[in-house]
Amino acid sequence: MADWRPQEIEEKWQRIWEEKGIFRTEVDPGRPKYYVLEMFPYPSGRIHMGHVRNYTIGDVVARYRKMRGFNVLHPMGWDAFGLPAENAALRHGVHPADWTYDNIDYMRRQLRRLGFSYDWTREFATCDHEYYRHEQLFFIQMLERGLAYRKKTLVNWCPSCHTVLANEQVEDGACWRCGTEVTQREMEGWFFRITAYAEELLSGLERLRGKWPEKVLTMQRNWIGKSEGAEIDFPVEGLSEKITVFTTRPDTLFGVTFVSLSPEHPLAERLAERAGLSRELSELRERARRARREIEEGVAEKEGLFLRAYALHPLTGERVPIYAANFVLMEYGTGAVMAVPAHDQRDFEFARRYGLPVKVVINPPDGELDPATMEEAYEAPGVMVNSGPFTGLSSEEGKRRVVEHLEEKGVGRRRVTYRLRDWGVSRQRYWGCPIPVVYCDRCGIVPEKPENLPVKLPLNAQLDEAGRSPLPKLESFVQTSCPRCGGPARRETDTFDTFVESSWYFARFACPESRDPLDREKVHYWLPVDQYIGGIEHAILHLLYARFFTRVLRDLGYVDFDEPFERLLTQGMVIKEPYRCPRHGWLYPEEVSEEGTCLREGCGERVRVGRPEKMSKSKCNVVDPDEMVRRYGADTVRLFMLFAAPPEKDLEWSDRGIEGAYRFLKRLYALVTDRAGELKGVKAYAGDGRDLSPALRALRRKTHQTIRKVTQDLEERLHFNTAIAAVMELVNFLEDTLKEVSPDDPAFPPVLKETLRTVVLLLAPMTPHLCEELWEALGEEGLVSEASWPEFDEEAAREEEITIVVQVNGKVRDNLRLPAGVSEEEVREAALSSPRVKRHLEGKNIRKVIFVPGRLINFVAG
Repeated sequence: MADWRPQEIEEKWQRIWEEKGIFRTEVDPGRPKYYVLEMFPYPSGRIHMGHVRNYTIGDVVARYRKMRGFNVLHPMGWDAFGLPAENAALRHGVHPADWTYDNIDYMRRQLRRLGFSYDWTREFATCDHEYYRHEQLFFIQMLERGLAYRKKTLVNWCPSCHTVLANEQVEDGACWRCGTEVTQREMEGWFFRITAYAEELLSGLERLRGKWPEKVLTMQRNWIGKSEGAEIDFPVEGLSEKITVFTTRPDTLFGVTFVSLSPEHPLAERLAERAGLSRELSELRERARRARREIEEGVAEKEGLFLRAYALHPLTGERVPIYAANFVLMEYGTGAVMAVPAHDQRDFEFARRYGLPVKVVINPPDGELDPATMEEAYEAPGVMVNSGPFTGLSSEEGKRRVVEHLEEKGVGRRRVTYRLRDWGVSRQRYWGCPIPVVYCDRCGIVPEKPENLPVKLPLNAQLDEAGRSPLPKLESFVQTSCPRCGGPARRETDTFDTFVESSWYFARFACPESRDPLDREKVHYWLPVDQYIGGIEHAILHLLYARFFTRVLRDLGYVDFDEPFERLLTQGMVIKEPYRCPRHGWLYPEEVSEEGTCLREGCGERVRVGRPEKMSKSKCNVVDPDEMVRRYGADTVRLFMLFAAPPEKDLEWSDRGIEGAYRFLKRLYALVTDRAGELKGVKAYAGDGRDLSPALRALRRKTHQTIRKVTQDLEERLHFNTAIAAVMELVNFLEDTLKEVSPDDPAFPPVLKETLRTVVLLLAPMTPHLCEELWEALGEEGLVSEASWPEFDEEAAREEEITIVVQVNGKVRDNLRLPAGVSEEEVREAALSSPRVKRHLEGKNIRKVIFVPGRLINFVAG
């Protein structure tokens, strides 16, 4: 038996794949295409086990589809701009470009070592100016269509990263990157009008149902936040102005007792100035900005300022006071709220604090509310009261009728609003794609001419220690000529949010060599992506932005589809228990003895083992992929990552588990190579099985059942763990069969060849290097990477005997082994002959017989 040396075997086959260009692919209209894509990595320095899991899943899908006859596109590139590279470069005292490209080189070698089937000829990094010049052209075209614009607004500011954040990049009031609490700041910035596609983004989720995880669809649906209701106009007493509010509860209109304005609302400023309250409003506004996080979470204390002005109720003419209120946000709805304290909890708390009236206009279906004794707002549906002509209607019917009445009177209208806000894409950082506009004193804001693109990021810029962008002070970059008049102008020094680059990279992979942004013919052939794979943490950010950008590219004439990703798999994390020593803190696994004591500095203290959690360097619960590949080989690492858990679930790292994967592959190597010599000239069995002994017929049946099982698991569910388990079961069955079959049986070599050949083909997408070696050892032609997927024979896979469960009154009394395809009468006769069944039927009459073909028979007796 030859020794299995995985490192030698893996390097050998990787070299052969590269020399033969096995995974390079081109457009082939005569073949069905399949585009497999994993979310491309940020070049952070080293791949981690989460990367390995993600890319292994994608590689299995790609290799499997190739074996099924598809023309497979499986590319790899680098999401290379952004804050992490900048911050890491600052820490290490190097330029972000040097840091990024050095990391790309290292990570590329790591990925190649794992044997992933990428078409490396399509590789690019988003910081390559040949990539981002196309992005700059898209921006100019969006600017012409009004889909990109500049405005001054209140933005999310990360004081640590020194940059603006989009709403989607604020998580629980903190920066999604560094965790620093976000503040509010008024600034000029560039925006993409994603709200123009709000309804289309929402309705598009329906066609993704069943193809994307329901959790992701729900997260996007909630983020877009469609609300149906009414806009209602409240005239301001003594002024020609009116306050327009949006409400989803027009049925509560008669319960309005005051109107609330955002402290940022322009009318609040004017009313405060008229009343001599400008200082008080300014102070309220500042307090509201500082408490923005608590306000959005609904935990801030309600605070307001009476602006000494009144609005007039649009239906009753009643005077209602106007307040500036800290819980009303300018960017949501109209920045104004009709306050109904009896039926909105925020309004209720505000009214109680400031002694404002509470007027009940919706009663519960089974009772009446007393505003004097209410301890909280009643927000559920009910029956309208104190509502003029609408009294007595259900609240749902009242919504419709009130809106109709408002429209008839011209003081309101039916409206749909969205929680979604336009995407702020300006970032005040250096390492990003320059925004291609200039500011000219004569012409204003002027986009760069397309023929002058790309506007290159100057690589001679030096970052300061605080991380602030050097671009505003870099005269060679800032000073330029106006593309329109030729006069002196200043370049924009903000760069794009890095999510802009990842919003269209998947389309560029179809034609990375094209001088145009996208080659329409190639994009039409390859896109959309058939299977996309990545973490659920991108459900709102990347996935929503990519869906928006695809629609923009469609409307610009570049693509002819709406959704970028047909199917989405969100893989779970790789988790591991952390170890903590009372004296030395967090420990790496190798610093813990088998007895569970600390090995650092001869400590000997008992180590505390935590619950498994996401791997992180800070807690030392990381596993180095390079070390695992050196110790066990890439195939073992791949097999363990696939076998340990279903892909959508978290995978708990287990040293015992990877040892088990290694032992199985070593056993399989020995099983095949020990018999390869005698099988080299043998053809796999192709008969109908009638000439086989019972043992060989059973082996062949198990072989075809395994093909069926693995095919279903890969084709329908991507459940690699159960597919691998089925192959392991077949190998075990084969080893048992070898003990009872005579080697002199002339049918033995062909059946054995068929089984071993099948095992190699079924495992080829998971452990490709080992399977190439075994394929060659078996004397098969060509590469297993180019072989066809095995087809199962339904007749061969059919069980010769089946187990029928026999029940009496629903309780199992016996299990019968009977020929497959047995009739109900035959099953009944066999069951009634069973002594165990007879005993439970004795003295009883059979009233009913329930028969499930191939599974059970139940006698209902009494």
